[in-house]
Amino acid sequence: MRWFITSQSMALMASSITFPFYLLFIHNIGSSFSSFGIAYGVFTLSSALFHKGVGAAADKIGGKSLLYFYSFGMAFLFLLIPEIHQLWQVYLFQFVLGGLGSIQKTCEKTLLAGLTGQEDRGRTIGHYHFWTSLYAAGAVMACGVLIDYFTVSYIFYLGSVFYFISGMALAKMKVSLSSETVEDIGL
Repeated sequence: MRWFITSQSMALMASSITFPFYLLFIHNIGSSFSSFGIAYGVFTLSSALFHKGVGAAADKIGGKSLLYFYSFGMAFLFLLIPEIHQLWQVYLFQFVLGGLGSIQKTCEKTLLAGLTGQEDRGRTIGHYHFWTSLYAAGAVMACGVLIDYFTVSYIFYLGSVFYFISGMALAKMKVSLSSETVEDIGL
């Protein structure tokens, strides 16, 4: 559980510190609320389109493998954000982010289900959400201070580092592929 919490805390930190600035970034490129709405609609639509396939893939190859792909995919994509300058690039980027987001949502739940037993499900899930939310809150507050000293691009690079750390933490996690249960329960 420890490595899973670390991994997902890093991923949540990355998305939490970059989300407010990414919203401004999209608005500055699109310069209208309609382009902003379309960009987020593309994200949500692509996420919906990918969910069923991701669920089937998680059953076949395991949620950990897909989360590993998600972490490193997001780390790479966040390096590209400062290079986006046209609206069509934002839309394409949103489509890819939606697909990766569906991997994270589905596989996080798959692995979290493997961490819980019937008798302690609520406690384990509460423990997980406490730590991931705590890390995210700290990251958002720290980033609010840091942004006064660095450019917005720096925030996306920092997010990339957090996603990379997320992937490395997943590598430490022991998962049985057949049942998708996590062996390092250590609460």
